[in-house]
Amino acid sequence: MSLKVSKFFTTNKLIFLALFVIACYIAPYYILGENTHIRVHDNLDSNIVWYKMLADSGMIFAGPDALLPYAINGLPRSALPSALDGAVWLYALFPPMIAYTISQTIMRIVAFFGMYLLLKKHMLQQHTHPVIPIGAALCFAMLPFWPSGVLSIAGIPLALHAFLVIRKQGWKTPKRYWFILLFIPFLSSFILTFLFFLALLGILWLIDWIRTKQFQVPFFLAIAGMTTIYLLKNYLLIYAMFLGNSEPTHRNEMNLGHLNLQETWDLFIKNFIVGHTHALDAHQTIVLPVVLLTLLLAMVFRSNIKWMIGLLILNALFSFIYALWYWEGLRILKDHFSLFNTFNFARIHFMRPVLWYASFAIALSFLWRQFRLGKWVVIFLLAAQCTLLYQLTEDVKYREAGTPTFKEFYAEDLFKDIQDYIGKDQSSYRVASIGLHPAISQYNGFYTLDTYNNTIPLDYKHDFRTIIAPELAKNKTLQNYFDTWGSRLYMYSSELGKHYMFTKHSKKEIQQFSIDTAAFRKLGGEYILSAVPIQQHHLHFEKSFTTAEAPWKIHLYRVQAKK
Repeated sequence: MSLKVSKFFTTNKLIFLALFVIACYIAPYYILGENTHIRVHDNLDSNIVWYKMLADSGMIFAGPDALLPYAINGLPRSALPSALDGAVWLYALFPPMIAYTISQTIMRIVAFFGMYLLLKKHMLQQHTHPVIPIGAALCFAMLPFWPSGVLSIAGIPLALHAFLVIRKQGWKTPKRYWFILLFIPFLSSFILTFLFFLALLGILWLIDWIRTKQFQVPFFLAIAGMTTIYLLKNYLLIYAMFLGNSEPTHRNEMNLGHLNLQETWDLFIKNFIVGHTHALDAHQTIVLPVVLLTLLLAMVFRSNIKWMIGLLILNALFSFIYALWYWEGLRILKDHFSLFNTFNFARIHFMRPVLWYASFAIALSFLWRQFRLGKWVVIFLLAAQCTLLYQLTEDVKYREAGTPTFKEFYAEDLFKDIQDYIGKDQSSYRVASIGLHPAISQYNGFYTLDTYNNTIPLDYKHDFRTIIAPELAKNKTLQNYFDTWGSRLYMYSSELGKHYMFTKHSKKEIQQFSIDTAAFRKLGGEYILSAVPIQQHHLHFEKSFTTAEAPWKIHLYRVQAKK
C-alpha cells in the first residue's frame, strides 16, 4: 500500500507542486479573513452586498414580482440571482468573507484541473512533457478572475473538456462528464459567458453534422441540456423578460456606443493587448510575445501551427467584436431593436483568457521540442509568468493600491454608531450616500434610496434623477454617465465626479451642493451620509462619526421637510 501511495505522489509530484502554489495564492483569505484586501469595483461595492442582502432578507425563494425593501424603496427580486444560484447559498450558509473564500477556492481548483485536462487530453501532443500542461494550467488558475463570476471564466476549460469527450465518445462517455455539465451552471453566469460558449459549441456541432452527415445526438443533447439548466436557473430573469408585466427598466434607456472608427480601432487594439477588467488575462508581458515569436519560428521551421493560428484569429475576432459593439455605426441596430440595446453582445471577449493560455501552452510545447535549450526556456517562462501573476493576488495588488480591507470597507462598528445615534428602526427611514458607495450602508442594514444594480425600474430612475438634476446640470460628464448607463444610481456631486472612496484622510470638501430636497423627502429620504464635509447646502448637520479602524469619516446630515 505504501509503495502505491509513494508511486502516486512521485508520478503526480508536479500536480502537487502546482496545488501547493495555488494554496499559497489563496492563503491570505484563510489566514487574514476579513483583514484581506480584495477588489472593490464590481465586488465589495455590489455583488457581495447583493448576495448578503438576499440571504438576510429571507426572500431567496420569493417570486419575480416581489420587492426587496433594502434599496430604492423596493428592488425587484428578479434583479438579483435566483434561488438556484450556488453563490446565493454560499452566502446564505456562511458569513460573507467565508463564502467569498470558498468561492475563490472552488474557482482556482476548477480552473487548474479544467485547463490541465483540456491541454493534456485535447490540445497538446501525447509526448509533451507534463510540466507544460501543468504549468500553463497553473498560470490560468492564478489569473485575477472577476471574483463574483466564480466559474464563469474559470470553469470554461473544464466544460470544454467534458464536451469534447462527449463529442468523441458519444453514449460511451463516463457519467462524470455529464455531471460536470450539470454542476458548472450553478456557479457560473449564462449571460456573462456561457451563452457565447454554448453558441460556439452549437456552431461546432452544426459543422460536424454538415461534414460527417451524422446527427451527433449525445453532443447535441449535452449542449441543449446545459442550456436548459441555465434557463431554469435564470427563471427570474426569463419571467421578467417574457412573462412578467414588462415594466421598463433603466436598461431601456441605455445609450452606449458612440465611438468613431479610429476610436473603435484603438479600443480593439487595447482589448487585444491589455484585456478587460472583468476578464484580465495578464498576457501582454510574456504570453503575447511568446505566442507571436513562436508563430514566426514555426513558419521558419515549417511546423504545423494550425492550432496557434486558429486561436490567435479567434482572440483577435473576439476583441474586434468587443470594440465594434461600441462603434457608432451599430446605433441603427440599438435604436431599433431593444435586445441590442439591453444585452451586451461584446461579452464574447470573455472567452479570451482560455484562448491565450491554450496558445501559450502550445507555444511552449513547440519551444521545448524544437530547441536544445528549449526545456530551460520553457521552465523560465512559466516561472516568470507565475511570478507576475502572484503579484496580482488580491491581497498583494490591493494592499499596494491602498484600498481598504474587507473589514475596513464595510466598517460595521462605525455604522453601528450612526445607527445608534439615529435611534430608529432602520426600516422606518431612508438614507443616501455622498462620496461613498451605498453598498456600505446597505451591508450595515440601512435602507437606501441610492444603489448599484443591473436592473432598476425606469420610473424610479426618473424619480431619483429629479433629486440630483441640479448637480448633473453642472457636470456634463456625470449627466451623460447617469443618463446613458445609469446602473450606479448615486447621489452625485459635480465637484466629486465619479469618485466614491473619500477616506477620513482626504482634504476634499464640497463647496456647494444643490439637490432637490423636496424630491428627496418625497421618496422617503431623511438622512445623507457624506464622506466629506459639505460647506454650502440646505441640510441640517447632525454629527460626524469615525473610529480608529474605519477608513471613513461620515458626516451625517438630515434633510428636513419644507414647511
